[in-house]
Amino acid sequence: MRAAVIGVTLSLMLTHGVGADTTWTTGGTGKGTARWTQDGASLAYRGGAAFGWAVTGEPLHDGFVEVRFRPREGREDRAGGVVWRWRDANNYYIARANALEDNVVAYKMVGGRRSDLKPVGADARAYGVKTKVASDAWHTLRVEFAGPEFTVHFDGGRLFAVRDDTFKEPGRVGVWSKADSVTEFDGFSAGPPRR
Repeated sequence: MRAAVIGVTLSLMLTHGVGADTTWTTGGTGKGTARWTQDGASLAYRGGAAFGWAVTGEPLHDGFVEVRFRPREGREDRAGGVVWRWRDANNYYIARANALEDNVVAYKMVGGRRSDLKPVGADARAYGVKTKVASDAWHTLRVEFAGPEFTVHFDGGRLFAVRDDTFKEPGRVGVWSKADSVTEFDGFSAGPPRR
């Protein structure tokens, strides 16, 4: 898959997290051009790419990434997520919640190809975890990552854990969406593990 990195950065005023004035690097993986905008205090994805991402900050090896998001529209997809250990447009981890599928799934993007990560202890055919993801409502998605262990939390509760050691090196963190989704993001937070 061809990856496009847009030479655009967005400044975003945050209520907490990585800082009051955060610079985002935005782009997409696969076909199309990701459309990212700033709406007041929110970062918004407005479709355009197979997979759209916005990353910020210094690379983290272990830590957490968290965001509030609102999946507003989309016929093909209505999703919001977070990325961690982002190396480039084609190589990173994702956890996303989808309002059209009512599930939360963790993935890895390797060489521009996305594949799901099975929850620890789940059946080989499992695809994330089913949970209600309401459209046009605010949700919180958080991933805590340490070594090959990742724990996914949704709306304040722990949903599942996955294990994968594809990306062992530190990488950037950020937010993610897909296809024709229109998704708003706010309250982004990331950092090293909390002690």
